[in-house]
Amino acid sequence: MNEFWANAIWSLAPTVLIGLIFWFVMRAIIRADRSERKAYARIEAEERAKLARERPAG
Repeated sequence: MNEFWANAIWSLAPTVLIGLIFWFVMRAIIRADRSERKAYARIEAEERAKLARERPAG
């Protein structure tokens, strides 16, 4: 019975490890994208405010 559990763990370990690596990579990509979008939105808002200040009110 001991050999059965050892075989079960060794056969599942690679799949679980690859799944965890995939999860960490996807999480990092999604967080980076979220940060990039926030930065882009902030820059865009600054540029729009700058353009609004430069335009004459009319």
